[in-house]
Amino acid sequence: MNTPEELKAIVRGEYGQAARQAKQGGSSCCSTVCTITIDPITGDLYHPSQTANLPQAAIAASLGCGNPTALADIHPGETVLDLGSGGGIDVLLSARRVGPTGKVYGLDMTDEMLSVAHENQAKAKIHNVEFLKGEIEAIPLADATVDLIISNCVINLSPEKDRVFAEAYRVLKPGGRLAISDIVVRGSVQAQIRKNLELWAGCVAGALEESDYRAFLAKAGFDAIEIVPTRVYSLEDARGFLSGAGLDVDAVAPRIQDRFMSAFIRARKGMGGE
Repeated sequence: MNTPEELKAIVRGEYGQAARQAKQGGSSCCSTVCTITIDPITGDLYHPSQTANLPQAAIAASLGCGNPTALADIHPGETVLDLGSGGGIDVLLSARRVGPTGKVYGLDMTDEMLSVAHENQAKAKIHNVEFLKGEIEAIPLADATVDLIISNCVINLSPEKDRVFAEAYRVLKPGGRLAISDIVVRGSVQAQIRKNLELWAGCVAGALEESDYRAFLAKAGFDAIEIVPTRVYSLEDARGFLSGAGLDVDAVAPRIQDRFMSAFIRARKGMGGE
């Protein structure tokens, strides 16, 4: 079994390659799944009205599974943190919403993605943004400094989700909110099939089962937890990839149909949270 550091190195390598592709004008995707099945996960997440004034590289570098900026309540003057900000699309969209009196941080561990993000920020001429290098398991911000945390299909990639949620709770102000898109599993899935589906759904994804996701958030201290499906993946979405992995798709269909989904997850840090 891979160690957490080995898994992070794999993710860093995949997303570094995606950033290089985006810089060259190609679509960004995880190399293991790009040519077959990436569209059902990352396609059509942003309305053209949202992206009309953004650099093309910001759109190309997006590897999300949802659109947290469309679903989250973002208010003028707030401080927002995007965990795993990639090419910066959600940071730039959030910066418009918080306005000149607010600020948005983007946190990413991949040098290539941070380079793309800085270029996109300069092209968009958005100044209330700061991109930080670091890991989502050790957020380089002080306690109680953020009103809202967003993230787009990144937490499922972490091998240490308990640390991610504990850190998110720490940097949120009392009453602060978590509003993220992520891959979530409904019910049990056979280990071999789950591994293949996780690879399809997000490179080296480690998607949590829905009840486990709630438990992790609650353990970190969050309340008002909601998990709302935004896109449930069908057998047909994954058919090509599973066939290529040597699985009899029709035989395993009853065990995987509609088990993997993109979801919008909300949670809150209580006013008395420390």
